[in-house]
Amino acid sequence: MSLLAQLDQRIRHHGGLIVSCQPVPGSPLDNPAIVAAMALAAEQAGAVALRIEGQANLQAVRPLVTVPVIGLIKRDLPDSPVRITPWLEDIDALAQGGADIIAIDGTQRQRPASVSALLAEIHQLGKVAMADCSSLDDALECWQLGAEIVGTTLSGYTAEETPDEPDLALVQCLSAAGCRVIAEGRYNTPARRRRRCAAARGR
Repeated sequence: MSLLAQLDQRIRHHGGLIVSCQPVPGSPLDNPAIVAAMALAAEQAGAVALRIEGQANLQAVRPLVTVPVIGLIKRDLPDSPVRITPWLEDIDALAQGGADIIAIDGTQRQRPASVSALLAEIHQLGKVAMADCSSLDDALECWQLGAEIVGTTLSGYTAEETPDEPDLALVQCLSAAGCRVIAEGRYNTPARRRRRCAAARGR
């Protein structure tokens, strides 16, 4: 069974919560051993996948867990607003670190490497691609370019103000379009998660 089929099956049977274990840089929790412990605790509590930032954290997490791991690298670049896995060499580092799925910024903003080039590199290394998107146009373009997963990760985060509520309408539109979508961004209460599930079903 392929990785995507396994993930789809886990979501159908267990609900589909993906846990991001990303401590604030420089905080007391910013330590690969601590990140690995958080990841293992999340898996034991029922997470169907994990989202981990950085090669060192990936290398600490991967031997301890059995669920799929989404890897990314965050950078603050002087000439681009893109932060999530902006460089081709980041993809190589994430693959070496043990990521099953590699997340990239899928927005249509100025960037050091094109979305199509990043997706091609991910697939060349035999990994699954996730595009973190901010809008329906972003997500549909990434889906057409070959991203196996699109996320609503950046919806509300590319403008000056961030809304309080998650973008349920975007989840619904992407589900209706036939995309494999991960709802992300401001799903910080059980009630919001339930509304996300309803949106994905088109209710």
